[in-house]
Amino acid sequence: MSPREFAIEVVKKLQLAGYQALWAGGCVRDQLAGRIPKDYDVATNATPEQVREVFGRKRTLPIGVSFGVITVLGPQRVEPIEVATFRRDGGYSDGRHPDSVEFTDAREDALRRDFTINGMFFDPLTKQVHDYVGGREDLAARKIRAIGNPHLRIDEDKLRMLRAVRFASTFEFEIEPQTMSAIRSHAAEINLVSGERIGTEMRKMLGSPHRAVAVRLLRKSGLLTELVPEGRSWNEQSQHWEPMVAKLERLEGDFECAAAILLEPIIERFGIGMMFERWKLSNQERKSINWISQNWRKLDRAEQVAWSQIQPLLVQADAERALAVAASQAAEPSRGVVFCRKRLAWPSDLLDPRPLLDGGDLIKLGIKSGPRYAQILGAVRNAQLDGEIDSVEQARSMAKKLSG
Repeated sequence: MSPREFAIEVVKKLQLAGYQALWAGGCVRDQLAGRIPKDYDVATNATPEQVREVFGRKRTLPIGVSFGVITVLGPQRVEPIEVATFRRDGGYSDGRHPDSVEFTDAREDALRRDFTINGMFFDPLTKQVHDYVGGREDLAARKIRAIGNPHLRIDEDKLRMLRAVRFASTFEFEIEPQTMSAIRSHAAEINLVSGERIGTEMRKMLGSPHRAVAVRLLRKSGLLTELVPEGRSWNEQSQHWEPMVAKLERLEGDFECAAAILLEPIIERFGIGMMFERWKLSNQERKSINWISQNWRKLDRAEQVAWSQIQPLLVQADAERALAVAASQAAEPSRGVVFCRKRLAWPSDLLDPRPLLDGGDLIKLGIKSGPRYAQILGAVRNAQLDGEIDSVEQARSMAKKLSG
């Protein structure tokens, strides 16, 4: 069973039980836009308890029951579907979650959602679209528009500001003027959102091929200054800004690559610690972004230095990412980037040959252990990589000379 087939089955079972049930939100938007939905959500007038009665307690999880949401489990290898009861939300005192919910009908449920293109419903059995908010019109016009008063929508959930930017960049839509004006007015409030949620949105935006559009919108909306306050000065300087966006446009890489480009001046001056905390980056993301920032220039100039200085970099896990950043610096890859890519195509035993000597060999040679071991082994390894020696006998002879 495919995810779509399972989503149809969920609607069918609820309707056969006498309830209204419709696909809701992003899956409706994607289908109408000619895209394959990544996942499916179902909205219904059945209460959470009634949903559990229809599907059985073994096939349902009450994880979001306080918000009227029940998770329905599907067949193996098919993602579960969230079934939400039509609701009207109470106040949002934390700027993220409703303080209370009241079960209602489809129209009221649509009016509490974020953007018109996400506020539509679809009956997969009758093929009927239920649009109470003008979503189809805005989808055709390629506009991101808040439902109702954009200031109220943002007051309810500050994360909607980042979501507006992400949707606009992903679909290559325009944020309509009143919604953009409201985002500018509330931009300083974005940091009321948890770092985890901000980080999730930034990963999606910077990891997308449309990352340059997203960053331009973040700047235009005033959100970038709030998300990266240490970069306030370069954010305002076109001589830095335009080249940076051009690199993002040329970049063929992932989130870590894009973050290394966007945050380069911040990392150089302050380190990545502040962004690590603000966006709640993982330890691995922090490590990768830092390594890319420190080493892409070396790879960009690889043909100018000894192979022994470049080889240890190319065998690192983030070498391809650093090369992607180096390649983004100009319209055509530098000779260093071309050189490195050719070397990465070498067989592993040629790219990273086994060292001719190790610490045990130095002991056998009678060389006393100590800090010199690392220096001797490093010098021998460099000579091996640079083709100055190619046998164990030559390596031993060199080690003896270096020891003393």
